[in-house]
Amino acid sequence: MKDIFRLDGKIAIVTGGAGGIGETLALGLSQFGATVVIASRNLEALEAKAAEIQEKTGNEIAAIQMDVTDEASVSALVDEVVSRYGTIDIAVNAMGLNLKRDAFEFPMEDWDTIFNVNVKGTMVVCKHVGRVMKEKGHGKIINLSSVRGIRGYTGGNAAYAATKGAVELTTKTLALEWAPHNINVNALGPALVITPGTIHIKNDPELAKKYAAAIPLGRISVTEDLIGACIYLASPASDFVTGQTIYVDGGLTAG
Repeated sequence: MKDIFRLDGKIAIVTGGAGGIGETLALGLSQFGATVVIASRNLEALEAKAAEIQEKTGNEIAAIQMDVTDEASVSALVDEVVSRYGTIDIAVNAMGLNLKRDAFEFPMEDWDTIFNVNVKGTMVVCKHVGRVMKEKGHGKIINLSSVRGIRGYTGGNAAYAATKGAVELTTKTLALEWAPHNINVNALGPALVITPGTIHIKNDPELAKKYAAAIPLGRISVTEDLIGACIYLASPASDFVTGQTIYVDGGLTAG
């Protein structure tokens, strides 16, 4: 029981593993013993991040170039991981995109781009890693949702919110379909997280104060806040949990 959160011997894929939330979750998985493969389109950034994480944890980190909007690319990633390591135990879909646009003028090409990354990209990864997990008889999939998946918000977030709502229902549906194969499918639902893409909020005292005031715990989250929930969902501690979203949001969705 003392090792219920350990991931030693497990093989994990993290899409979007070179940026923002993804790199932090990859670090957390590695710290708890997993062999981690990080994947995205930017191979140079992936290799630099893999070296950095491996230096910190001493565990193997591999970097493989992949585009979540290209199913052949995702299939090739899964085949490469299985070829190298024999299996896939954990998949974290941390790739995400938001293009804020006024709803009256929302360019449909931008709408399609966001859906291709956030929804299609999530499903394509689930599909291909799910096949591997079905064959072995178990696995853990963790999708990245958001509080925006269940709470509307202004500021040009119509497409982003719609994609996260889709991720929520995809997560629940796959959890039901794949429960007979002992594949747990869950999601993380953060509120605003400080990443390279949102650092301007932290650097603007008035803006940071505004966002923090909306959080019951009184602060904006950082990527490290998501590690605990991710490890829980990836580990044996959550073997009887599926179809759920854990909202790591400082209490935002409680009221």
